[in-house]
Amino acid sequence: MIPSKRLLWLLGFWLAFSLAASIFPALEEAWLIGSGLLVLIFAADALAAYFNKLTPIIERRIAATLPVGVWRDVTLKFSHPNAVGRNRLSFAAFDAFPLQCEAENLPVSLTLAPGNFALATYRFRPDVRGDLVFGRVMLRIKSPFGLWEIAREAGEETHVRSFPNFAEITRYALLAVDNRLSQIGVLRRRRRGEGLDFHQLREYRQGDSMRQIDWKATSRMRKFISREYQDERDQQIVFLIDCGRRMSAKDSELSHFDHTLNAVLLLAYVALREGDSAGMMTFASDDSRFVAPRKSGATVSRFLNALYGLQPTLKTPDYYQAALDLSLRLKKRSLIVLVSNLRDEDSEGLMPALALLRRRHLVMFANLKEGVIEATLRAPVTDAPSAATYAAAAMYARDRDVLTSRMQASGVKLVDVEPQALPIALVNRYLDLKQSGAM
Repeated sequence: MIPSKRLLWLLGFWLAFSLAASIFPALEEAWLIGSGLLVLIFAADALAAYFNKLTPIIERRIAATLPVGVWRDVTLKFSHPNAVGRNRLSFAAFDAFPLQCEAENLPVSLTLAPGNFALATYRFRPDVRGDLVFGRVMLRIKSPFGLWEIAREAGEETHVRSFPNFAEITRYALLAVDNRLSQIGVLRRRRRGEGLDFHQLREYRQGDSMRQIDWKATSRMRKFISREYQDERDQQIVFLIDCGRRMSAKDSELSHFDHTLNAVLLLAYVALREGDSAGMMTFASDDSRFVAPRKSGATVSRFLNALYGLQPTLKTPDYYQAALDLSLRLKKRSLIVLVSNLRDEDSEGLMPALALLRRRHLVMFANLKEGVIEATLRAPVTDAPSAATYAAAAMYARDRDVLTSRMQASGVKLVDVEPQALPIALVNRYLDLKQSGAM
């Protein structure tokens, strides 16, 4: 049993009155009577609270799967345990949401009459992926006079799963229907190369090249007929995901690893829409996970189930071993998208790994630039410590640029962006490769 704020205010008033009674003897009799009444009220209210076993019935409503880093509503339904009667329930409730997550609009204070119920909604954001557990709701039930509070728990545990952010996939799908992908930065550029699949014949349009004209169909129809091509389909894209220690770095609410998984899911969805198959493999993880490339609609779900509980480790990535393992698994030429956080010391193992992959595959390296480096290079230099910090950041950026230049010179396609920009940057580069016929 816990004293309420009302009780503490009354005790403060009683102490002030006691001080006044010690100064003015005429108040002594009133103080004695008042003290006795307060003790009786305190005791009676405490007994009433102790013997009051009424506890609200609580039901929690929340989606079974949640995207990491996205605010969602959680609704609590509180019902009075008695259908009839006169005993009202006044209480404050605090939901035991999972650790390492955030919540707003808690606790909630409610009063229930018999036979009634109330709904309370608060906002919740999972900041980690994996299995999350909501504990029982913690209550502070008030006594009849509101002088005491009884601590109790009610409701049941709720188990949910926090996945990489699939909300961007939904947004992409909705905008794709209305051909408004430019609103999220996805750019459809004109085709620049060959290697495109025949789609259909149609009437000649101004701007069609002479090579598009089908002369046999033109002679039959006695008007110009053009061949229309579509981007090549039935290609294969495979993600090679670094789960090493660098991927736990954070420039915002989410880690580099979480941004990577969000980008992988979005690009996998786009590839499936484009008629390609998608697969993935992890390395530098506690257990290497492999999802064979498939073109079915369930591929994104397979990615989600394989990745939602995966966390970065303290291991150093072994690029060559990862490239060797992946090469042994793939029989068909693919676009390999290697996602990692690059360091200049990686060149010894990275360049041979990329050379191994490029023997049979097209390779794209997605590097997560650290925002703190860019911010340091933009910050003014005002004293010796800031000058030393700037020099270290500039040296780090220079060495990284040297390595990325070597990669590009070897034929590797490079995406070098900060983590927040990775999803759209990967999609745009993938569409560029398809539309140029490079895949």
